[in-house]
Amino acid sequence: MGTTYNIKVVATIEQVETLQLQQKIDAVLKQVNQEMSTYIPDSEISRFNNLQSTESVEVSAGFARVLAESIRLGELSDGKLDITVGPLVNLWGFGPKQRPETVPNDDVLSSTRARVGLNNLHLDGNQLSKDILNLYIDLSTTAKGYGVDVVAELIEANGIANYLVEIGGEMRLKGFKHTGELWAIAIEKPILDPSGEQRAVHQVVIPKDNAVATSGDYRNYFEKDGQRFSHIIDPDTGKPINHNLVSVTVIYPSSMTADGLSTTLMVMGTEQGMKFAVENELAALFISKTEHGFTEKFTVKFKQYLK
Repeated sequence: MGTTYNIKVVATIEQVETLQLQQKIDAVLKQVNQEMSTYIPDSEISRFNNLQSTESVEVSAGFARVLAESIRLGELSDGKLDITVGPLVNLWGFGPKQRPETVPNDDVLSSTRARVGLNNLHLDGNQLSKDILNLYIDLSTTAKGYGVDVVAELIEANGIANYLVEIGGEMRLKGFKHTGELWAIAIEKPILDPSGEQRAVHQVVIPKDNAVATSGDYRNYFEKDGQRFSHIIDPDTGKPINHNLVSVTVIYPSSMTADGLSTTLMVMGTEQGMKFAVENELAALFISKTEHGFTEKFTVKFKQYLK
């Protein structure tokens, strides 16, 4: 996944070693990568993306689970979350391919958008098919969150009830710290800094037994001719998002769903995102950049988690 993980469990060292927890966690994360990483040429997702057939193929249970939830969120958001947007992500230089020398012109953008669309992808149980041969799935909006869920489920299956799992900023928590206190999570101030060195706390939340996912455009972007291009692509325009919303945090039981929802709301922007979050009773925090610094808005459901 090109990132780090940090896992805390409330247990004795002997318990952790006896359970071989580290080895089990590494094994399940390796499996998630082998199923859904577009950076691995022989991964399950890469094989499907390269498949020159519209016939359905059988996919693994984990891959099907992430696809099903990603498609559900895509339909719920009227296409604002689109896992077939990969060719556009690659076109703008945020995938496994190199960054473009120039900003893509309208003709290239139009021909690339013709390869995109959730309506071209079909999942029936664990049978997956596509209507166009060069359809390309990218699950970077939900697969990392799924990795968090899989690790959390593994920890619980081994009889540990108090834990914190974090992979690349996406988290899932349960129970209490060893001190008996609830887990407290700091939401980062969205400072434009690709290096990640200027880190500051914006807000602290107590998520209880939930997952926390944040999507932002303040770390992964590039600049060309004085214009900043975010890694988050709006499927409706085929271009990087261009609004004042810089960060969205969602608290939800599933990390996979929180991961997908935070990106969805980020694409929508503050006004549309807030409306969607309220309608769907989501716990969401929106941070926008203004001339005078950062402003925040949050749903009523998010308020209960503020420290």
